[in-house]
Amino acid sequence: MTDVLLAWRNIWRNPRRSVLTMLAIIFATTLLVFMLSFQFGAYDDMIDSSVRLSTGHLQVQQPGYQDRPAVRKVVENPETIKQKLIFIDGVEAVSFRSESFVLLNAETRSKGLMVTGVVAEDEMRLSSLPDQVVRGSYLAGTDSGVGVIGALAARHLKLDVGDECVFLGQGRDGSVAATALRIKGIFKTGIEQYDRAAMQIPLADFDTIFSMAGSVHRIMITVDQLSEAPRIANLARALPETQGLAVLTWEELNPGLKQSIELDLISGIVMYLILVVVVAFSILNTFFMAIFERKKEFGVLMSIGMKPRRLVKLMMMESMSMTLTGLIIGVALGIGCTMLGSVYGISMGDSGEFMAQYGIPDRLYPTLSWASVLIGPALIWVVTFITALIPVIRIPRLHPVEAMRS
Repeated sequence: MTDVLLAWRNIWRNPRRSVLTMLAIIFATTLLVFMLSFQFGAYDDMIDSSVRLSTGHLQVQQPGYQDRPAVRKVVENPETIKQKLIFIDGVEAVSFRSESFVLLNAETRSKGLMVTGVVAEDEMRLSSLPDQVVRGSYLAGTDSGVGVIGALAARHLKLDVGDECVFLGQGRDGSVAATALRIKGIFKTGIEQYDRAAMQIPLADFDTIFSMAGSVHRIMITVDQLSEAPRIANLARALPETQGLAVLTWEELNPGLKQSIELDLISGIVMYLILVVVVAFSILNTFFMAIFERKKEFGVLMSIGMKPRRLVKLMMMESMSMTLTGLIIGVALGIGCTMLGSVYGISMGDSGEFMAQYGIPDRLYPTLSWASVLIGPALIWVVTFITALIPVIRIPRLHPVEAMRS
């Protein structure tokens, strides 16, 4: 306890330098806690927006369908499976989708695209696409003989709301799947590939046209909390009704999104490391100066019998006391900023309109977690400990007589 008090007193022998060092630690810690919370929160928003538009958080499908889709690879008795899935704690919504590639013919042009059969009422809860209809309206539960189409596909085919078109495909039983339908709405997601090659029709129409006999290609599942998806996937796999079927998570359904997030996280970590290195040099400068200024003092203490090991311990206590003080204040400020941001959100300004095209909200909300609170401070603690140790290990090499003469 005596050494701790002595170390704390020594810190304030040069208050200006000590305060500047602690301010650097406080700034770095606050920034790391807030930015990691913001980054993790933004990732959750991106994942949630992306999967709600296309894949869902989880899917039940035939094994191999994800890699090689085929109209014959279906899930039998989907309603029975849905009744089991919907009662799993944490499941928000369950819906069905069936899909097939077709040749769509308008009055003057033709185009190949993906036609998806959906349950309109479920899509309202499960997908963000109904909110992205820019002309006309989305499908309703009683609709038949109508569809909604991507904006780029509609422009290529010169289709508008109310126009009629015909598509031609292959049914599940190998028969010809053909029908005429009217365009009810045109959607724009901002994802060029999707807007160029996607169309949705009522699932009941799809079932009849493609001879599905009540089967579907995908059972879509959305969850209340993204972090709960792995647990719910394991519970879904354990159901007797899903034996022989594949239960896939969003990472397996959309590996490109996962890789993009990992790449962005790596680039963020590089920037954070640069910040920590700047703080480390501040600590290094402080202790090199402290040892240089107190060289004579160390010589006197060693000459009267103080062991070098105790001096090293004393200096490390000084370093860790400054670091700990800075970390505590920095973590408190970081948590405060994060909680404030989680309530009011952070506006993306002029980027908000662009992000809205992808279903991402124009305000992002930081998410406080143990990872965001602990990773940054732990990194700073380790780096400052190593940095402080570099000049301190010079103390045992001092000769008392030479040190007192300096």
